[in-house]
Amino acid sequence: MLVRDAMSTVVLTIGPAHTLRKAAALMSARRIGAAVVLDPDDSALGILTERDILNSIGLGQSPDTERAHAHTTTDVVFATPTWTLEEAASAMAHGGFRHLIVLEHGEPVGIVSVRDIIRCWAPLRQPAPA
Repeated sequence: MLVRDAMSTVVLTIGPAHTLRKAAALMSARRIGAAVVLDPDDSALGILTERDILNSIGLGQSPDTERAHAHTTTDVVFATPTWTLEEAASAMAHGGFRHLIVLEHGEPVGIVSVRDIIRCWAPLRQPAPA
């Protein structure tokens, strides 16, 4: 099975000046755990995850004043839609992260998460016996 079969095509793109509260609200509304951060000044792509927001709040930082750029991971590993799920899982395990931005022709076309991979690998739930 390939990344294209598992990835979410809901790609939230935010700017580096978004507050963490705004980023969290947008992610929550779309029921996703990560946003692609695009800096229009240098066309760099980064990722902001729910864990990044949680860590900031845990440090006592204000989600109303903290900006995405201060919490964005910019050393990002990108997947392609044609990677196998094994390749994606290996990259996540090796890098210690739970989301991969999926690029095609240099543009983000999806995000694949550990949860997406598990859904593909786990057997379908069977109804409990009566």
